[in-house]
Amino acid sequence: LVGLLAGQPIESNDEPRTGIESAFFWFRCLMSLAVLAFCIAVTMVALFNDQTTMWEGVPAGVSVVVFLFLMCVVGMLEGMQIAFFAVAKKTSAERGEGVFAKKTCALLYFGEGNNLPGFMIGRQLLVVSCMFFVARVTSVKLEGDE
Repeated sequence: LVGLLAGQPIESNDEPRTGIESAFFWFRCLMSLAVLAFCIAVTMVALFNDQTTMWEGVPAGVSVVVFLFLMCVVGMLEGMQIAFFAVAKKTSAERGEGVFAKKTCALLYFGEGNNLPGFMIGRQLLVVSCMFFVARVTSVKLEGDE
């Protein structure tokens, strides 16, 4: 699906899946989707029933927006890590034509290459900080026998 949306063919060194492998693959995808949907449902019900450890006085709608925003930030940071390590192996000519792509690569791979490890450390600290806030927003708080 991602390959179709990007308009580029997917290149793989793996052999095509057999019928059983394909069925198992799609079963895992559906099972993961079901677990994700259940987790989101539990989190949203807890948020709107005021059963989370979110600070008092913060409306449920704001909590949902904060949760989605922080998860998007974490997703982008994780994607950046993968992209930067993949681009590190390419030559300058292979890194793309975009202005921001060129400027980012010029900063990351400048000089002796100390910028990439520094960025990765800062990225990891930001991910950890975001996850602490996400835990605060989504941790379920039950009273007594609930």
